[in-house]
Amino acid sequence: MTDKVVTITLNPALDLTGELDTLTPGAVNLVNRSTLHPAGKGVNVAKVLCELGAKVTVTGFLGRENRAQFDDLFQSLGLHDAFIEVDGATRVNVKLVDKERSVSDINFPGASISQADIARFETTLFELAKQHEYFVIAGSLPPGVSPQQCAKWIERLQSMGKKVVFDSSRAALLAGIEAKPWLIKPNDEELAFILDRDVNTSNDLLEAIRQLNQRGVSNVIVSRGEQGLLGVFQGQLYQAKAPVMPVESTVGAGDTLVAGLTWACMQVMPVSEGLAFATALSALAVTQVGVGIKDFEQLTTTIKQTQVTALSPTNVN
Repeated sequence: MTDKVVTITLNPALDLTGELDTLTPGAVNLVNRSTLHPAGKGVNVAKVLCELGAKVTVTGFLGRENRAQFDDLFQSLGLHDAFIEVDGATRVNVKLVDKERSVSDINFPGASISQADIARFETTLFELAKQHEYFVIAGSLPPGVSPQQCAKWIERLQSMGKKVVFDSSRAALLAGIEAKPWLIKPNDEELAFILDRDVNTSNDLLEAIRQLNQRGVSNVIVSRGEQGLLGVFQGQLYQAKAPVMPVESTVGAGDTLVAGLTWACMQVMPVSEGLAFATALSALAVTQVGVGIKDFEQLTTTIKQTQVTALSPTNVN
């Protein structure tokens, strides 16, 4: 059991979120309300883990020109800041939310990372590996960091006996899988990209999970929205379903799930208990705007209402 974890956000962002009645492409759109806050998948995971009681070290790359809001967040949460400061500014991503709660994302590439930056990051990363077992690498890659480079970091950490949770997409995810991370959390679309074929049915999904597990990824958890989770976890196929929740925003729900799965493993929860915990945590995340745990009492209630079933390949819903 441990309460120490490292989250790695290689390409963080300041999220500029605008709420408007209707988004009309090609026209002037009036935003009713806006917020600007530090984000990035690894940063979101760190926030949830911290609220669960973890001692979190955050690292990755931050532009020196606009890091003040990140510094404020890390200080307010009590996170240990091991980010590498690089030239330029951390990117600003735009999220436009209409009155139906539909989200349109405009994501920018991020600051360019030099070989000297990479060398400093590697020194930090493998120094942290001397005292930590769990590493969460989450989000996209910035210019200058190739999918192959990221895969090498995963491979080296795994070879040191560390547990690497990897949550990325497209080329980064494809390369990272070859490094055999300890846990991945793809969705249907990402599975289809990895395997280069449609994943439309339960049988397609099972076959995809089985293939990734056979390729050396120990734990493959597929997020299916309100249908819950399906995946191989600690050698057994499981399905987990929380009660259907009213959706306010899906932003950060996947990051919350990653945090829940990681914390459950760090705390050595029994498998069914851990999956119920992570599933309930993610289900509650969609009922709110913003990343974090708003109501621990409601979390306890939702965990009790979450069903976890060990499956054979023939009884998937």
